[in-house]
Amino acid sequence: MSETLTSPSRKANGTLVVNRVLVSAHAVAIIGQPVFAGGYLGGDYDMLWLHRWGADAVSYLAYAQIIAALVLWLVRGPRWLFWISLLLAAGETGQYLAGMAGALDLHIPLGVALVTGAVLTTIAVWRPQIWRARR
Repeated sequence: MSETLTSPSRKANGTLVVNRVLVSAHAVAIIGQPVFAGGYLGGDYDMLWLHRWGADAVSYLAYAQIIAALVLWLVRGPRWLFWISLLLAAGETGQYLAGMAGALDLHIPLGVALVTGAVLTTIAVWRPQIWRARR
């Protein structure tokens, strides 16, 4: 099925901007997580507090991103962003729980996958071809 490019309404265009900002902030926050963890593993024990605070920030941004992506979908925007946002938030919830349980064998590889997913989502949402007609 091919989708055609359409011109978004003014309301939908504003919603897309909000989504782009949230997705970008989410990516920045999740990229910071390995930096904080690395600082902790390097001997700066205060970084563990930052890593935990960062996990909260990442979670809140993920939930906000789901809501914004749903609104974008409802104004005839792309639906893939909602499903990707939901998948990332579910993974991040598992990531959070694995970290709290000390299950580093799950926490570290899942973190790599989530950072990759967030970065790829950010790249995709900033592409000019983001706006697709809903069928």
